[in-house]
Amino acid sequence: MIRFIRGDYLYYKNGAIVIETPGGIGFRIFVSDTSSLLTAREGDEMAVYTYMQVSDNGTALYGFSDEDGLSLFEQLISVNGVGPKAGLAIMSLGTPGQIKAIIAAGDAASVSQAQGVGKKTAERVILELKDKVSALPEDMLAAENSTSAAVLAATGERNEAVIALTTLGYSKKEAESAVASVPDEDLSTEEYVKKSLKFLL
Repeated sequence: MIRFIRGDYLYYKNGAIVIETPGGIGFRIFVSDTSSLLTAREGDEMAVYTYMQVSDNGTALYGFSDEDGLSLFEQLISVNGVGPKAGLAIMSLGTPGQIKAIIAAGDAASVSQAQGVGKKTAERVILELKDKVSALPEDMLAAENSTSAAVLAATGERNEAVIALTTLGYSKKEAESAVASVPDEDLSTEEYVKKSLKFLL
């Protein structure tokens, strides 16, 4: 099982980064929308902790910047009804610490905001992991909780607009910059995309 890959960052497309190892092999690795791995530029060397899924449909790799993220992901997919895609969607809600804070607080409503995660699944995640997520110091937990709402807001329509723009061929950095340039709030994903395109064209 592949647990760690080191190589040069090539590009990001359709929710995954591609890394070329020194041996010349390119690995496609799915990452969360909020992963710090997405801050890399072409040619940057990076190290990725990975989870390898083997199924009837083939093999897929899911990547994280550290062991903490990988560990949390594996805890999430241990919950009945949470597969790797749903687990990665939950990981897109924020940093591992923020997600742990959400789970520790029993905030199923926030977990259910992850794409493809319903209310019942979110409640199951809370039930099974609330007492298992790594304990955080009280002051850190309070800080993580205070920022969780803002993080969740940022992963709504604006975040979906960023994803839509990357599928159109724009880089992650270009897409984020364009969406951030739209001053209006409470727009639909389509409206954010349209307004963002004005900054890109």
